[in-house]
Amino acid sequence: MSQTSPARASSLRDLEHHDAFIERHIGPNDAEIAHMLRAVGHDSLEALTDAIVPASIKSAQPLALPAPVTEVEALAKIRAIAGKNQVFRSFIGQGYYGTHTPNVILRNILENPAWYTAYTPYQAEISQGRMEALINFQTLCADLTGMEIANASLLDEATAAAEAMTLAKRSCKSKSNTFFVSGGVHPQSLEVIRTRAEPLGIEVVVGDDVDAMTLDAFGVLLQYPNTFGQVNDYQALSDAVHARGGVVAVATDLLALTLLKAPGTWGADIVVGNSQRFGVPFGFGGPHAAFMACRDAYKRSMPGRLIGVSVDAEGKPAYRLTLQTREQHIRREKATSNICTAQVLLAVMASMYAVYHGPEGLTRIARRTHRLAAILAGALRKAGVTVGTDFFDTLHVVGVDAAAIHGKARAARINLRAIDASSLSISLDETTTREDVLALASLFGADARDIDTLDGATADALPAGLLRDTPFLAHPVFNTHHSEHELLRYMRALADKDLAMDRTMIPLGSCTMKLNATAEMIPVTWPQFGNLHPLAPADQALGYKELIDGLEAMLVECTGYDAVSLQPNSGAQGEYAGLLAIRAYHRSRGDDKRDICLIPESAHGTNPASAQMCGMTVVVTKTDANGNVDIDDIRRNAEKYSDRLAAIMMTYPSTHGVFEEDVVEICDIVHQHGGQVYTDGANMNALVGVAKPGKWGSDVSHLNLHKTFCIPHGGGGPGVGPCAVKEHLAPFLPRALAADGLRTQGVGKGEVGMVSAASFGSASILPISWMYVTMMGASGLRRATQVALLNANYIATRLAPHFETLYTGRNGLVAHECILDLRPLKDATGISAEDVAKRLIDFGFHAPTLSFPVAGTLMVEPTESESLHELDRFCDAMIQIRDEIRAIENGTLDREDNPLKHAPHTATAVSASEWTHAYPRELAAFPLATLRQQKYWPPVARVDNVYGDKNVMCACIPVDAYKDEVEA
Repeated sequence: MSQTSPARASSLRDLEHHDAFIERHIGPNDAEIAHMLRAVGHDSLEALTDAIVPASIKSAQPLALPAPVTEVEALAKIRAIAGKNQVFRSFIGQGYYGTHTPNVILRNILENPAWYTAYTPYQAEISQGRMEALINFQTLCADLTGMEIANASLLDEATAAAEAMTLAKRSCKSKSNTFFVSGGVHPQSLEVIRTRAEPLGIEVVVGDDVDAMTLDAFGVLLQYPNTFGQVNDYQALSDAVHARGGVVAVATDLLALTLLKAPGTWGADIVVGNSQRFGVPFGFGGPHAAFMACRDAYKRSMPGRLIGVSVDAEGKPAYRLTLQTREQHIRREKATSNICTAQVLLAVMASMYAVYHGPEGLTRIARRTHRLAAILAGALRKAGVTVGTDFFDTLHVVGVDAAAIHGKARAARINLRAIDASSLSISLDETTTREDVLALASLFGADARDIDTLDGATADALPAGLLRDTPFLAHPVFNTHHSEHELLRYMRALADKDLAMDRTMIPLGSCTMKLNATAEMIPVTWPQFGNLHPLAPADQALGYKELIDGLEAMLVECTGYDAVSLQPNSGAQGEYAGLLAIRAYHRSRGDDKRDICLIPESAHGTNPASAQMCGMTVVVTKTDANGNVDIDDIRRNAEKYSDRLAAIMMTYPSTHGVFEEDVVEICDIVHQHGGQVYTDGANMNALVGVAKPGKWGSDVSHLNLHKTFCIPHGGGGPGVGPCAVKEHLAPFLPRALAADGLRTQGVGKGEVGMVSAASFGSASILPISWMYVTMMGASGLRRATQVALLNANYIATRLAPHFETLYTGRNGLVAHECILDLRPLKDATGISAEDVAKRLIDFGFHAPTLSFPVAGTLMVEPTESESLHELDRFCDAMIQIRDEIRAIENGTLDREDNPLKHAPHTATAVSASEWTHAYPRELAAFPLATLRQQKYWPPVARVDNVYGDKNVMCACIPVDAYKDEVEA
């Protein structure tokens, strides 16, 4: 008797569909999407898309990208790509050095979503942990450089050097327009300085250090130790520059400064450098945290972010971003820098490296590195090889057949730095071993087998007059956590103070805080990507070439442009590169007078700052009553400045969260008057797979890979801001540094120099975006965009009875974000948007974007990664807050003594023996019943911003401050 086969429940294709990454990345499932569509009044995602996106810009064809693949398949593909890189032992130096990332930091910072998914610490109360780590970084940099203040990281050493130039220009007494750069400065720094100087009309003079003694320059840049390893005494030079009213800027090496005199002790005014060798891998060029330290007098004009100490409402010390009026978002066209993204995650790693090793450990690492370099120099000299004197870790070898030496080195899988036909350099580092010294010596026919004998016979090569004689890192934080257990617990304690994406939705408008999937992050720490020097020979980086070429092609397809540069290592750098391309294009056609950049008043703050840095004159155009760009005002200004019009910078969808109908006409108007159209790519998450700016008339965009394409924000960086252009602008993308570090590739008339230190910027995090696009495929990317639109409209719809959405587009819908207008509530109750933002902390939420682009509002962007559960949790919190505001309106809650005015509430406050408020303790702590099961407690109460700006303190809090608090 035959047995009947069971009915087939589902097809193989159906079963495989549920393995796809798309369903992991997109938060709502099919049933939740259907529920939300009903709420907003549409039958399908396609119908909703048609209702939101203007037909004039919609893509007619799907993206020409492969189908989605699983996480397993994507990881296999990228592993094969990584395998095409060859990791040689690197002794190239030139600002990049081998380092050991302590495993406890690798696992618990770099690979920990509590750290890498956090946002920029604009909201102080939920950012205390990462700000403590950053103030440790500031203290580290200030101590080692001997300066009075340091910022909380910059993008790379080269751009930091360029920022030092412009800071010197606006801070000095000299009337000169010349900036002197020592011939001993790293080549990539010189390249970026030249790029930055030219649009500003600054003349860069490069020469021997002695030339700076007599040159009339507003500032000088020195390298200490210099790019060839030489350690020079610059005291007399500094005195001469100061006597003429000039400023002395110094690029330096933090590890060397544990042994060498701090630049601040011999006359430096500004000190910059890179913290890469403090535990951060090469990564083919980045990301790494640079720094700037300077005299206290410059703190109100120095670029980048500063972490400062204030007090909270309970009188306890609390960290915050200080002196924010310096920042480009506030100063706009008057800004002196467009820095937005820093390198916070990498600065945290470097600071933890210093905490872990402490001053004694860092000094020990430096001494060992120097001893190995001195021993190698001794062995080479015994063999008759000429080696430079007065060095820290880098040997300048001259009078050799460099090609022959490089050939032997390559055969031994060793990379040395090429200088010219008869010289080269060798940079040792923390990772160098005795075996490495033996192998390096043998390349020159020298014998270093008896290292201990050589050690005893070889003196140090540090100049006696430049040995460090001042202490550093005396604060207890650098002298406490030297066991792994202690450091692990310290890092965990800091992470527990913060809110990041691993705990909660971060609904920031315009910042696109979405899932940073684990599968995307995994390749970042593979040695095949992490351990490649940015100047490694091209044939050793074939995997990177395949990855970069592939990602560029993906971005070209997503945007409709023709070429992409991945060099810009932040969104603001991408803006700058795009505007430089426009400027160079006009000049190549003889249109040197085109210098007007139209920027709508609703634009991101970095837009006018970037235009100003390119030497352009910003003309602000109006927005209409509906928040749209005023097309009539654009037409008037385009006509008025027709002969001078260089560009318009606009954000699309608009910063107000709508798809404006007139974008094609705006492009036409600008083109008719000879200008170019720059479209800010900050809101690209509303466009991928739906519309392509390169196809509707835009000429250039920057993209935020740390937004739309899933690179995590890292607490304020790293970021990647590729510049995408149409074909006519492609020749004007930033050029790249050749692998030998000497020449630039593609040098030619009208071409733009480097905008970042490394040719491919923050290359080691590009695998994240490559993995995202590969796993999502064409269909997944489009669906992600559609769900992002749906989630924003669902929030706007659910909150409509409680909060007005300030701007809507066609059919009463928003794009990927909505602006909630709280201004009427403030007029009625005194409750401000900031009060609502602080009260959201009591519900365990990071606030939406506060008072941008309209004062008194909250801008909400949920992204496609948030599930219906999380969206409803946020809406429930906002509705409860609205009920509390109603209670103030009807007199149930006091206008001044209410939970919004006193938010956030700490565990200390609500558990105190005495409760003095007019509202219940329970309402303060648990405004929703669900919070009883899971509750985030802010470590500090509301932080006093005014106190912090009046009492600027940007270093580690003395332990006595805590003792006083306990005694009080």
